[in-house]
Amino acid sequence: MDEEEHLQRLKAAVHFTVGRLCDSLGEDHEKTFSRQVIAALAETTFRQCDIFAKDLEAFARHAKRNTVSVEDVKLAARRSTSLSNFIHRKSEELANSNQEQRDKREASRGKKDDGMEVQE
Repeated sequence: MDEEEHLQRLKAAVHFTVGRLCDSLGEDHEKTFSRQVIAALAETTFRQCDIFAKDLEAFARHAKRNTVSVEDVKLAARRSTSLSNFIHRKSEELANSNQEQRDKREASRGKKDDGMEVQE
């Protein structure tokens, strides 16, 4: 698949998702969205995502990294208080979840090690 085709598929996916969100919101509030409004929202969303992606790449490159980190995402979201708060909460949840998984692995390794010592 060439780059142009890939870009068109991404745009179509964003347009489809925005349309579904508008339909859902419209049902909740007994409103309808015109095709033009959905198209404008989809295009705005796609362009904003492109800006975020370029910012994230620049932040990682500035830090001399090849991989975008959670800190880069937090930095990109800094201008939107609600988005920034959401990302900080999710980041903490992920960190806690990862720590719990590491603790469980270490505990199970400790049990295996204890069992091996008894057998020797």
